[in-house]
Amino acid sequence: MIQRRALVIGGSVGGLFAAALLRQAGWDAVVFERNAEELAGRGAGISTHPEMGDVLRRLGIVFDDSMSVTVPGVLFLDRQGHIYDRRDAPRTMSSWGRIFRSLRDLVPTEAYRLGMTLTGIEQDSNGITAIFADGTREHGDILVGADGGRSTVRAVMLPEVAPAYAGYVAWRAMLEERDIPPAIHADIFERYTYCLPQGELFLAYPVPGLNNETEPGKRAYNIVWYRPTAPDQLAQLCTDATGRCHGTSIPLPLIRPEVTADIRRAARRLVAPQVAEIFERCPQPFFQAIFDLASPRIAFGRVALIGDAAFIARPHPGAGTTKAALDAASLADALSTDGLAGLARYQREQHSFGAGLVALGQREGSYLTAQLKPVEDRSEAERQPWDIESLMQSHRTRSAEVRRVLDESRAKSAAS
Repeated sequence: MIQRRALVIGGSVGGLFAAALLRQAGWDAVVFERNAEELAGRGAGISTHPEMGDVLRRLGIVFDDSMSVTVPGVLFLDRQGHIYDRRDAPRTMSSWGRIFRSLRDLVPTEAYRLGMTLTGIEQDSNGITAIFADGTREHGDILVGADGGRSTVRAVMLPEVAPAYAGYVAWRAMLEERDIPPAIHADIFERYTYCLPQGELFLAYPVPGLNNETEPGKRAYNIVWYRPTAPDQLAQLCTDATGRCHGTSIPLPLIRPEVTADIRRAARRLVAPQVAEIFERCPQPFFQAIFDLASPRIAFGRVALIGDAAFIARPHPGAGTTKAALDAASLADALSTDGLAGLARYQREQHSFGAGLVALGQREGSYLTAQLKPVEDRSEAERQPWDIESLMQSHRTRSAEVRRVLDESRAKSAAS
């Protein structure tokens, strides 16, 4: 029997989920990553949901205490650093690097090719060919677009579809536990911490360390700070020292020193001194612009889009990695059951799921988007400070909301 071949474009966690699950199902799945060096050490914490753990266990990866940090409750700090509210609300936090490493170990070195930049796609009844910048042509039976929010695969298949800027950015910082002053560590480290500057949202929590450790003393503290940012301000943030604007994102080493200095001063001015100190000690904070994107289709002949290549949902539900895992599992199951015809089933199952997560993210981030409106055009709720009860409701029900969106998607698919 001739082994079927899958070309997986994108070597981050979405591509690795797809490659590992397809290889488990008997496919020769090969990953093509545009970066010349292996992805590693990204300073980003992630939320987890039970569905992601289910997919990891399916691959033989035990999602236990070695992969995550359990945060038992929430603190709210005012600008002076006083705790003005405290809630019990357990959450399980992991890190991009911890999940990436576990998945990367499942894909053989020869099936993970670096420095491969996709430039074109050709498909017909005999298969599909990926064309790369170095002139390489790779033939397969299917092609999986797992190349993230700026997906080349999506641009080829849906050239008219582009992400829509949501009006704010997320500043991120991470500091190793051992570098946090003891008094600050004792005050906040073991809790999920909120600060609520007017019109902004600052949150921080412990995650696995930079080398993926979860033992006390070796973990890290992760910060995500949402700040409304007008398009012209975003362009300034994305302009390097030579005056070149890099669009809506900029490589971390090219962030101008004055931009970093400005955001550190803002932290000292706007948030509690405990978390401002952690933010200031981070060697290089970085930012990501927040976008929405819902692809009208995610399957095209022999091509399937998964993860952020298919839908870009705002990060508030904390479901980006979970969505990539579920997309990959749905695709592998559909192909195993129905062959290439399974792509239609994948479209039915996962399209409404992705659209539902985009809508959920928009709902949770609407307050931040509204801050760019003239004050007179905002609703009464949009002019008020953050409502703690609403924040806690979202915090506590995040996994339940993701599950609701998934169940609704499955029910819709079964009925069609």
